[in-house]
Amino acid sequence: MSHVLTQPTPLLDYRTDAIQSLIKERGWLDLAPFDRIGAAYDFVREEILFGYNVGDALPASKILSDGFGQCNTKSMLLMALLRGLGIPCRFHGFTIKKSLQRGIVPELIYPIAPQDIIHSWVEIEFEGRWLQLEGFILDSAVVESLQRQFPERSALCAYGAGTDNLQNPGLSWEGTSTFVQSTGINQDFGLYDAPDDFYASHRQLTGLKGFIYRHFVRRWMNRRVHGIRKGKVPRIGGRDRSRAATEVAQQ
Repeated sequence: MSHVLTQPTPLLDYRTDAIQSLIKERGWLDLAPFDRIGAAYDFVREEILFGYNVGDALPASKILSDGFGQCNTKSMLLMALLRGLGIPCRFHGFTIKKSLQRGIVPELIYPIAPQDIIHSWVEIEFEGRWLQLEGFILDSAVVESLQRQFPERSALCAYGAGTDNLQNPGLSWEGTSTFVQSTGINQDFGLYDAPDDFYASHRQLTGLKGFIYRHFVRRWMNRRVHGIRKGKVPRIGGRDRSRAATEVAQQ
C-alpha cells in the first residue's frame, strides 16, 4: 500500500521539472521525515496563498505555477510534494456547506451558489498512524485577519474558515492532525489512493456555470480574499460581521 501511495499520477506530477527543482533547491530530501512533512506543509500553507484556481482537477505543477490555491488544489500540490519526498499519502474527499464560503462568495452570487461544495484534505502515514492535514488551506495572513476581526469568537464558519477554535486553531505541523475547514463538512466521500480517482466521478461547476465561475466569479472571489488578507473583511449581507457570521454558522 505504501508503495502505491508514493507513486506519481497525472495530477500528482511530482516528477515534472518544476517540482523536482523546488525539492532540490530547498534541500528537502536531506531532511528527516518529520521535517520533510513540515517543509512541504509550510510551503503550501504560506507560499501558496489561499485563492481560487480555474478548477479543482489541476496537476500539482499547475498549482505551483499559479502560486495560489484552495482546499482541493492546495491538497493536490501538498500530496505531490509529499510523494516526491517519499511520504505515503492519500486523498479524502468531502463536501462542505456553502456557508463556509460566505463573505468570499459575493452576496450577489451567493443565493445561486451550489449548496454543497467539493472539499478535500490530505492524509499521511507517519510513524505507524494516519494523520489528517487540512490546516494548510488558509495562509497565516488570512487567518490572522479573521482573528483580529472576530477577537471574541471561537467558532466561525464563514470567510473560508470552518473551526471551533478561531483564536488558536493549531495549524502548524507538530506531528498531529490539523484542521481549518472541517466544521463545514456535510458529506464524506471516503478515501482514495489518488485525487485522479476521486475526480473521475466527482466534478462541479461544469457547462455555462463553470465558464462563468472560471472567467468571472473566481476573480471576484480572489479580490475579496486579497482584501481579507489586507484586513478588509467584507460585510455579509450588509449586516454586522460578527452577528452575520454567527447566523451563517447556525445555518
